[in-house]
Amino acid sequence: MKKILEKNYKIVIALILGFMAIVSFLNAANDSLIYDEDAHIPAGYSYLTRHDIRLNPEHPPLLKDLSALPLLFIKPNFDITQDFWTKDNADDSQWNAGKNFLFRSSNDPDAIIFLSRLPIILLSLLLGIFIFKWTRELAGITAGIFALVLYAFDPNILGHNHFVTTDLGIAAFITFALYYFLRFIKEPIGKNIFLAGLFLGLVQLVKFSSVLLFPVFGLLIIVYPLVKLHREKSKFKVLAGYIWKGLAIFGISVIVVWIGYFANAYAMPQTKLVEIMDHYMKPDDPRPLTVHTREVIISINKYPAFAPLADYVFGVARVFQRVGGGNITYFIGEISNKGFLSYFPVVFILKEPLPTLFFLFFAVSIGLFGIISASFSEPKKILRNLIHYLRVNIAEFAMLTFIFVYSATSITGRLNIGLRHLLPIFPFIYILIAVSVFRFIRRRHNQSKHIFNLAALALVTFLIVETVSAYPYYMSYFNQSAGGPKNGYRIVTDSNADWGQDLKRLEAFLKDHPEIEKIKVDYFGMTDLDYYLSNRYEKWWSAKRPIEPGWYAISALFLQEGIYDQTKKDDASYRWLKNRRPDYQVGTSILVYHITPQEIR
Repeated sequence: MKKILEKNYKIVIALILGFMAIVSFLNAANDSLIYDEDAHIPAGYSYLTRHDIRLNPEHPPLLKDLSALPLLFIKPNFDITQDFWTKDNADDSQWNAGKNFLFRSSNDPDAIIFLSRLPIILLSLLLGIFIFKWTRELAGITAGIFALVLYAFDPNILGHNHFVTTDLGIAAFITFALYYFLRFIKEPIGKNIFLAGLFLGLVQLVKFSSVLLFPVFGLLIIVYPLVKLHREKSKFKVLAGYIWKGLAIFGISVIVVWIGYFANAYAMPQTKLVEIMDHYMKPDDPRPLTVHTREVIISINKYPAFAPLADYVFGVARVFQRVGGGNITYFIGEISNKGFLSYFPVVFILKEPLPTLFFLFFAVSIGLFGIISASFSEPKKILRNLIHYLRVNIAEFAMLTFIFVYSATSITGRLNIGLRHLLPIFPFIYILIAVSVFRFIRRRHNQSKHIFNLAALALVTFLIVETVSAYPYYMSYFNQSAGGPKNGYRIVTDSNADWGQDLKRLEAFLKDHPEIEKIKVDYFGMTDLDYYLSNRYEKWWSAKRPIEPGWYAISALFLQEGIYDQTKKDDASYRWLKNRRPDYQVGTSILVYHITPQEIR
């Protein structure tokens, strides 16, 4: 079996990625515009055609540029005489731009949305190839295919790899950046220095959370030269050389960032950045952090040559400001904007497929058992064993370090808006699981090796069947312990369950139910209701009164916030629906109720 698999591994990879591509294209066509795409899609098109980044500056431009490339072939209308470009404040402009560009400019919104999603899908396929490639280098072809299966059949990947957001993109580029930095670490020659600097710059142009790579890279630059075997030079001379080369990598990355921002923003007036900053960081804000941040950005922005870097620094500052401010979150019957320490661990356990969780638990157990055994059997050689481990397994150490740094930052942060924020660690989890499991199996005797291979095959089969059967509800996927995709919203909402993805399914639902002449809609999303529902809806919200008999379609996020937000009074909430089961569930995120006159009484 193994020999056949390795002989035909290219066909196997093509089949796996083929499944991933077909499912992703179908979801790209069938899922409605999600909340964040309303800002990202017009922003990217404005960057390429207007070279002005006034829209959505809190995210770097690279992924938005890539998503906008297909739009250059259809040349949709983008009217910069509208208020979103000339008058609206920085926050309103990005959302109003999407509404205008997609639904009010005689463009075809479905075509624009679908085409914009294609580059993200292609990037996800490239990441799959890269995960196979890296795992193959560490543990062989079979392990590489195994890691690819964990990736390609993860519903959370399939749920986000067709949206114009930064989540899949940052996962891909962090993987690329760490891979090429490790090539530099192992062989610090000119070519590897350049590639490491190039990808470090590119990842900073994808998402600002990539700054978390800097402490990991700094640690690697210090640790590896000290554990590396050297015959001629002293360790400290080698360390000094690594530090200088590391600074060269950082310098190259700064140049890449400058080029990226210059290409996207050279037509934007320098005063526009100050105007945007004044909206988010008020000039009269007395807090020292705000004052000093404004001073730094303004001082950099004064010089035209450094203006692109001022745009970048503002974006980084804006992200830290948003993380510190938190986001309103529904989580297990509570509403808060202060964040929950248990949020990401619980959501991870509930949204990852059970076979993947079992493999992860098994891999962690193997690692912990090895550490404990070595500590007790050879306590005097702990340091020597650690040095040997770092020397031989520096790639695994780097992945584990990044997972720890990124996870700790996410868990202690206040921005609890979805498991998608953990996607940057997912590729490393797949690779480390594959390496650990296959090294373990390889060391077994023939009989036990056969048993473990069968167990792994059974779990992989379970994973594939589970993922295929969950189609098309991948973004809102929850495993069996949470009740599946249809029930996950009871535990947590936002981009875990409800991001506005089901409005086109509500349109289809109404076509199938002509008895519903008009439905009251409370929709969480930025899609234009008039475009899809025409005159068959009436806007509704939790505080609207009086409650009337008729049909209601309520987004899961608004329903849960309307029930559990204790700041809302009973007569301005959805508590009247707390114990009422929906009559229909459209997709997974829109709950439909038929309220009779008897129920009103």
